[in-house]
Amino acid sequence: MKKKEDTMNNKILIFDTTLRDGEQSPGSSMNMQEKLKVAQQLKRLNVDIIEAGFPIASVGDFEAVKEVASMVKGITIAGLARTNREDVERAYEALKPADKPRIHVFVATSDIHLKAKLKKTREEVLQMTAESVARAKGFVDDVEFSAEDATRSDKDYLVEVFQTAIDAGATTINIPDTVGYTTPDEFAELIRYVRTNIKAPDSVIISVHCHNDLGLGVANSLAALKEGARQIECTINGIGERAGNAALEEIVMALKTRKNFFQCYSDVVTEQIYPSSRLLSQITGISVQPNKAVVGGNAFAHEAGIHQDGVLKEKLTYEIMTPQSIGLPSNMLVLGKHSGRHAFRERVKSLGYELTDEQIDNAFVVFKQIADKKKEVYDEDIEAIVADRVLHWEEKYKLESVNIASGTDMLPSATVKITMDANVVTESGSGDGPVDAVYKTITSITKTKSRLMRYQVNAITGGTDAQGEVSVRIEEDSHTVSGTGSDTDIIVASAKAYINALNKLEQKKVNKIKGF
Repeated sequence: MKKKEDTMNNKILIFDTTLRDGEQSPGSSMNMQEKLKVAQQLKRLNVDIIEAGFPIASVGDFEAVKEVASMVKGITIAGLARTNREDVERAYEALKPADKPRIHVFVATSDIHLKAKLKKTREEVLQMTAESVARAKGFVDDVEFSAEDATRSDKDYLVEVFQTAIDAGATTINIPDTVGYTTPDEFAELIRYVRTNIKAPDSVIISVHCHNDLGLGVANSLAALKEGARQIECTINGIGERAGNAALEEIVMALKTRKNFFQCYSDVVTEQIYPSSRLLSQITGISVQPNKAVVGGNAFAHEAGIHQDGVLKEKLTYEIMTPQSIGLPSNMLVLGKHSGRHAFRERVKSLGYELTDEQIDNAFVVFKQIADKKKEVYDEDIEAIVADRVLHWEEKYKLESVNIASGTDMLPSATVKITMDANVVTESGSGDGPVDAVYKTITSITKTKSRLMRYQVNAITGGTDAQGEVSVRIEEDSHTVSGTGSDTDIIVASAKAYINALNKLEQKKVNKIKGF
């Protein structure tokens, strides 16, 4: 068989198995509506093949594959099947509505699987392969065959199985590293051995499916490309069995970033990578680790002063791809104790303040003091530094007192006294609970139009007399601010937090009016 780049262009087909192999990751099960939502996002991402599920596995899986096949058009939809009549026929029934159906037949080929799991001889597996692929070919033109545990299989027997599948009508042969056992050089050699020893038309595609048990899933997949593989099976965020699968986002961005090296490309719309990652995390509840390549929270974040200075002068100093290329609006300079004056100045400027060099120097000293105490300094901290230590803005609202009446047999009520623009205002109000009563009364006094987005309580000391800390986040127009307050009385702490946030909101408004 000739090397694929000799007879066709160097496009790499992206076979996404998030809905099948990815869903097998513990805690990643999705209902039909969630599967359909992911499938629609995969179409926006422009992958070439969506493996929608394993139709024989359950009624739910069958219906989900059928729904994806019905609703997601213009893209190849694949369904998995073992090498038996029932699986193949069930897959075909689920895939009938698809514009481009693919039946994906698989069987194990390593001796350890044949003996311990299948309890079949090599000859029996060859016969199963021939019959099942031929049956699938009778239903659809596009048939893929996978040799499970290929990297631990006898190479000559592997070639024999693949040849059997090709002769029966397989249009794609997949070489999986099912247990993540191989290494890049070893895998490349296996791909080369299979490619040079099978007899097949140039239209037959060599595919790879690598797991990440040794952290080599992406590396092994990319090594296979150099030996003629032209389809990669992968998942969003690398989810999947055990340590997961090769990550789609890493493969696609490697091809894009190192195009001159790989001499290959994909048709994936890379600007949809980050939205796809976020959608999957939201649906499965499985967060991406911060240092995850491409889509991790820290992938485009810089804290070290030297790095921040370099990125501000020229992004290419420390970024090999742009955040915009994966669908992120910008990188992030994380301000902490390692940050330098340049990054601090730029953050202050981005918040709308134009300060003199002397003002920046004074604010930077305070910033460093805070940074030594906190892991990360937030925008609200910087705004407080500028307001309190540099521009000396006075707080518009000052909480004088708060009293509540609440119990099982009465409507909770609150009386709040606030000094506002040198005037003392006292009002009373009621609510569903004591905090709600306090907040409604404060809202009435201040006439704020802000919306409470988050309310959180934490105990910062132990015991029944613990001091509690309340944090809130409020939003008005395009402004979003956080506020905190602490007290042994959680109601008082809540009032302090709300007033703190309202003062920050006023500072933002004044800042905008003055043109800072």
